[in-house]
Amino acid sequence: MADTKIGVVGIPGKWSTETLADAVEARTGFRLVIDMAKVILNLKHGQLIYENHDLCKLDGLIVKKISTEYSPNTLDRLDLLRVAEQAGVRVFSRAQNILRLINRLSCTVTLRNHDVPMPDTCITEDVETAIDCVQTFGSAVFKPLYSTKARGMVIIDAASDINQIEQQIRQFQANNPMLYIQKKIALPGRDMGLVYLGGVYQGAYARISQGDSWNTTIQDGGRYQNYIPGDDIIELANRAQAPFGMDFTTVDVAETNDGPIVFEVSAFGGFRGSLEGGGINMAERYVDYALLELNG
Repeated sequence: MADTKIGVVGIPGKWSTETLADAVEARTGFRLVIDMAKVILNLKHGQLIYENHDLCKLDGLIVKKISTEYSPNTLDRLDLLRVAEQAGVRVFSRAQNILRLINRLSCTVTLRNHDVPMPDTCITEDVETAIDCVQTFGSAVFKPLYSTKARGMVIIDAASDINQIEQQIRQFQANNPMLYIQKKIALPGRDMGLVYLGGVYQGAYARISQGDSWNTTIQDGGRYQNYIPGDDIIELANRAQAPFGMDFTTVDVAETNDGPIVFEVSAFGGFRGSLEGGGINMAERYVDYALLELNG
C-alpha cells in the first residue's frame, strides 16, 4: 500500500502515537504525526494545513489522541477534522462518533438509553441535591465531564461533617458547574478493558490496583495483567460499544457483587494495555484495518 497516505493525529513523542505512526510507516512508507494545536483551517480555500501538508489531500487520518487532556477545546479540534471528512478523507474514528464520547455525560446518557448497567449516578447543578447524593451513596466519586485516567476526580464520603461535604462539593463545582456524581463501587482490586476494532471484539486485559489507591489507573500505580473475560462480560461490552460506531475503542468493565458494570466507552482506546496485558499489538491491527477500509 505504498501509495496510501495516512496521517496520525496524536501527541508527538508519546509512545502510543509514535507506535501507531511506526506501524503506518512500516506498511505504507509514509509517516506524518499531526499535532492539532498547530493545524490551520483555511475555509476560503478548503484547506486543513499542518506544516507543509494539506490534510484534506490525504487518504486517511487515524486519531490516536486529539489533545493531552479532554476539554471543550477538544471538541473544537474534532470539528476541524470534519473539514477533512467533507473533502473525502476517511477519519478513524469519524469525528462525530468521537464527539459523542469525549463528554462523560453524553457517553453516560447513551449507555443508559441502551440499558447498559453502570454505577448509580446522579447529575445535577444543585449543591443540596449533591449533598443528598453523597449521603445516599455513602461514598461518591465526583467526576469532571472532560477527563481521562481518573484525572480531576474527587471522592467525598458521607461520614464527613455535612459542612465539610458542602465545602468539598463547592470546591469541585468551581471548575465543574455540572456535577457528575457516581456511587463509589467496591471493586476486587481490578477492572478490565475489552478492545474492539470495527465493532469486533479483539481481546481483553486487566488493570490491577496497587497499594491503597481507590482506582486502577497506571498513573496511580496500577499494572496490566492478562485477562480472559466470560461470555457475559463480552456480551455486555458488545452492547456498550455498539451505539457509538467507533473504529477502535476500549470498554471499561468491572465485576461487582451485583454483576458486571460498565464505567465508560473510550473515545480513543489505548495500545499499551492490550500489548502488555493481552499480548496483542493493536497498533498493527488498527493500521491493517484502516488499509482494508481504504483499499478494500
